[in-house]
Amino acid sequence: MMNLTLRQLRYFDALARHGHFGRAAEACSISQPALSVQVKELEETLGVELLERGARQVRLSTFGEEFVLRVREILRSVDELGDLARASREMLTGRLRIGVIPTVAPYLLPAMIGRLTRENPALDIHVRETVTPKLLDELSEGRLDTAIVALPVSEASLEEVPLFDEHFLLVRAWEDQEKPVPEREQLQEMRLLLLEEGHCFREQALSFCQVGSGSQKPRELLDGSSLSTLVQMVGAGIGVTLIPEIAVPVETRSARVCVARFKEPQPSRRIGMVWRRSSAIARQLNAVAEIVRDAADNLRSSETGKHTPPSL
Repeated sequence: MMNLTLRQLRYFDALARHGHFGRAAEACSISQPALSVQVKELEETLGVELLERGARQVRLSTFGEEFVLRVREILRSVDELGDLARASREMLTGRLRIGVIPTVAPYLLPAMIGRLTRENPALDIHVRETVTPKLLDELSEGRLDTAIVALPVSEASLEEVPLFDEHFLLVRAWEDQEKPVPEREQLQEMRLLLLEEGHCFREQALSFCQVGSGSQKPRELLDGSSLSTLVQMVGAGIGVTLIPEIAVPVETRSARVCVARFKEPQPSRRIGMVWRRSSAIARQLNAVAEIVRDAADNLRSSETGKHTPPSL
């Protein structure tokens, strides 16, 4: 009988994902030599090489590619056993892995984490911030328990629970505050600063700007990696951008910009939580969603009046 350990399998899985011993070790919070030893022992136990080791990166061998798929099934099953135990408790305890999209994380997380830890002191919260496609992949693979994303995701295997709706607001240079708010058709003639490819907020903003199927995209798109970068660029007079309401207090406080609402119907999005329908802790995740929803409502209401942009 082979003496494989879960630690070895988890380290190998991390190495397969990152393709680099250093990055895999960092993700596992161990030293690179320790990870290397564990993976080498795994290969020796199996009697076959799992990796093709190069100078700068590692690749899976043919057997390694097959093996990692089974490893992930095993690790997912082990995590589900833990979820079964947690589901038997009234209060959620232990590790909770939450994914959040970048256009929500900086603004909601402080209030959300504070509420969750106060009401669930035995909870060990791990947060992963990245774009929606990656979050959904990690959720389906069992590496996340839940994710906060823009709805709908339209995945039959996932449960969707709405948290809040919010509008998109126009951010312009401070000198433009007296100018009429442009119609969305006019945005196609302006230099529009948007997040780089991969962010769902980019696609939502573009969808609003493109009135019909034959409409052209706004000209001279400049891509940024964060909303903060886009707002600062607007303050420098480079163009205009759209940001969600939840980001306004944080992103506009240090930039020389003005914020305005569009005419109705205003562009908007719905933010919600998603998790696997098969999750053993679905009942507890519903309770978490209630806490997150309440934290978001309190956060948004506390800012009313401080940063409310002028309405038309």
